[in-house]
Amino acid sequence: MADLCYMIKKQFSVVGMSCASCAISVETILSSIEGVGRAEVSFPQHSVQVEYSPEKITPRQMKAALQDIGYDLLVDEPSEKLEEIQKEEVRSLRKRTLAAILLSVPLVVIGMFFMDMPYANYWMWALATPVVLWFGRNFFVNAFKQARHGRANMDTLVALSTGISYLFSVFNTLFPDYWHERGLHAHVYFEASAVVVAFILLGKLLEERAKARTSSAIKKLMGLQPNTVAVVGEDGGVKEIPLAEVRPGDKLLVRPGDKIAVDGRVVEGSSYVDESMISGEPVAVAKMSGDSVFAGTINQKGSFRYTAEKVGGDTLLAHIIKMVQEAQSSKAPVQKLVDKVAGIFVPVVIGLAIISFLAWWIWGGGNGLTYGLLSLVTVLVIACPCALGLATPTAIMVGVGRGAEQGILIRNAESLEQAYKVNALVVDKTGTLTEGKPVVTDIYEVVSGRRDILLSLEQASEHPLASAVAVYLEKDSRPVKITDIESLTGKGIRGRHEEQMYWVGSRQLMEEVGVGLSKDVEQWVEEKNAAAQTVVFFADDWSVLAVLAIEDSIKDSAAAAVAGLKKEGIEVHMLTGDGSRTAAAVAARTGIGSFKAESSPAEKAAYIKALQQQGKVVAMAGDGINDSQALAQADVSIAMGAGSDIAMDVAGITLLSEDLSRLPAAIRLSRATVRTVRQNLFWAFIYNLIGIPVAAGVLYPVNGFLLNPMIAGAAMALSSVSVVSNSLRLKYKKI
Repeated sequence: MADLCYMIKKQFSVVGMSCASCAISVETILSSIEGVGRAEVSFPQHSVQVEYSPEKITPRQMKAALQDIGYDLLVDEPSEKLEEIQKEEVRSLRKRTLAAILLSVPLVVIGMFFMDMPYANYWMWALATPVVLWFGRNFFVNAFKQARHGRANMDTLVALSTGISYLFSVFNTLFPDYWHERGLHAHVYFEASAVVVAFILLGKLLEERAKARTSSAIKKLMGLQPNTVAVVGEDGGVKEIPLAEVRPGDKLLVRPGDKIAVDGRVVEGSSYVDESMISGEPVAVAKMSGDSVFAGTINQKGSFRYTAEKVGGDTLLAHIIKMVQEAQSSKAPVQKLVDKVAGIFVPVVIGLAIISFLAWWIWGGGNGLTYGLLSLVTVLVIACPCALGLATPTAIMVGVGRGAEQGILIRNAESLEQAYKVNALVVDKTGTLTEGKPVVTDIYEVVSGRRDILLSLEQASEHPLASAVAVYLEKDSRPVKITDIESLTGKGIRGRHEEQMYWVGSRQLMEEVGVGLSKDVEQWVEEKNAAAQTVVFFADDWSVLAVLAIEDSIKDSAAAAVAGLKKEGIEVHMLTGDGSRTAAAVAARTGIGSFKAESSPAEKAAYIKALQQQGKVVAMAGDGINDSQALAQADVSIAMGAGSDIAMDVAGITLLSEDLSRLPAAIRLSRATVRTVRQNLFWAFIYNLIGIPVAAGVLYPVNGFLLNPMIAGAAMALSSVSVVSNSLRLKYKKI
């Protein structure tokens, strides 16, 4: 294993995978290479995420290792090349499927109705040969490549089943007397071998088309950026340049209806911008000078100019695309069990097929050899590792993509699966339940003439409420020199001016300092708290000098979101650094029953830990930075709002919209996705558990039923398609 300190993570496209067993092979080979820490293969996406040490291994060496077993890694090729390769593969598959079906139809007609016509076996041989050996040649080529390295996959099953039935039929056509001399009929199964190939090709074609739809969310996101942009030169002239040539600091012109190319800030003009493709919000957002705009959003009727700040891979859209790609490629914990099953699935099936053949041959009487051969072929045909391999990743891909379309970014499959179990949600008040834009509504000055000191202290503070106080005081106050400044986490700030220490913060801080409140101040504070306003105290060592009331409006969607969470069976708890009266007022207006006021970051984390010790699975919703300790303690961390790249990287789920209704929507999405995964796995396992014994002939002693290989081929093809189709239902599910 490589030294994790020097690991980098990259995603590469893989060419040549045909089933879940192939994905296991690719993963195993890459993981065993010196210098590779971890490899995770997504069969539906035909991609692999590799963590490796560039000092010990290069992508070229990984590519060579995969080519040796019949696969290929696209390391330097652009994404357009992969798309072209995939399109060409689908075109080729479509042609082969159509040709195989056209030849299989007359083959079946002869086999069912005209077996007594002259040279019937030779006609069927002529029709079956191109289907099996030409249109189905990839099965044999891939099976041979796997066999060279002691491996087996779905191609091995198809090649063995169709190859054996074809060769057996050729032998019986050329040497029928071998069986006639033994009193047996020389059966041929040309139609079975050809129809199985045709059905499997058709199934793979339908599967590829369905899988392409699972990644439509990524394609939509990638299509949001324009190819060219209008750049404003120093002389005021405007010229069109390719998007790739835009650099930070360039001034760009946005006309009505244009897609915004890169992240930046408006410097001239105003307009409304549709940000629904990123945030999920249907209402256009007003943009004026100083406002931020994001790549991929669409300008409405107005026109404006903005300065490029983040370009290329640094934009919010690029970050979202990367996050969605990684999440779609990641593996849910349940996938580990499926991978173990898929890893031994093909060898086990081959073993069962041989046992079935031998059992029929030994105990099957006069037709034992014929029935044994049929059961061997049918067992090999009906077994489907693809359904197992596709069950989890296709549902994850669609679920993550659906979330991205709704402004819900899911970091990985594990977060999605964990969110399914959440039964308690802890929310921070400021910026989550409230707008996060506090303003000072009133000030009660016990001692006048100290506003300059208060302004200076608040300007030195990083707390969101301090900014609101500073903005309020800057109108008629001027900063003074403050020394010995110390930030008191979760409580406030202190500093010295002209040998006197001053304090700004919560009531808890006032109590610790030993400063009491007069009756007038107490009454004023109670009135503000009853109105759900936060109170900030300003004091010296002996008494309170002033008290400020700060209001942060509760979001319109807060009460409905809390009600929606309760409907999903989730307890909602609120934590805040505000006083108990303010917290109680906010909780009452939003419908939250449990809350804790005057909480420090450490106390918030302890509150979550206490809930977990009660056996609850806890999600925490906050801004991703100030609540980092609590978010880290939670089972699922949810960052609210577009926020920073840091918040998006840290949180398990990021809600790009400030709309709180996305909270219950995220929980519903996770539950719908996990339910789909479980449905897929259930049907995939049941299909194989029932199908393989029936194919082996367990029903024959009971009712004389022996499954036809052609029906088995159709069932196998449809099993994979049904799993992918079930996953696609998530695209249309209301969340």
